[in-house]
Amino acid sequence: MTGDFDDVIEQSHAALGQIARGDASGYKALYSRGEDITLGNPFGGFGRGWDQVVEQVERAASYYSEGKTTDFEMVAKAVTPEFAYTVEIERFEVKVVGRAELAPVALRVTCVYRREDGAWKLVHRHADPRVAPQPADSVLQS
Repeated sequence: MTGDFDDVIEQSHAALGQIARGDASGYKALYSRGEDITLGNPFGGFGRGWDQVVEQVERAASYYSEGKTTDFEMVAKAVTPEFAYTVEIERFEVKVVGRAELAPVALRVTCVYRREDGAWKLVHRHADPRVAPQPADSVLQS
């Protein structure tokens, strides 16, 4: 069971490489089609259900081009017969819309997977750029 989940982690890493080049298809292939799926991407907001998740992932992909992954740091991973999760720091280089140069990006990412018909499907992904420790007032809204 853990071995096939490791394959899903590799697919997830490949999907990040695709999205860094502006292609959302890798993440769309990973996701469950259930209406309970969610996505919180680093550009804000949450999508819930297939249509909103697709909108979120396609919007994120539209901001990136010419990118490539550079590193994945596994912080935590757990696998049960029905659910699994990963907590990682994903690093990649990418051109962000409006910028001419490649720039490094680091995201802290939590993904939750569920077994559906014998296959692991992504049901939740949350990614944000707050990888480094932040001061206490960083959580305040202006």
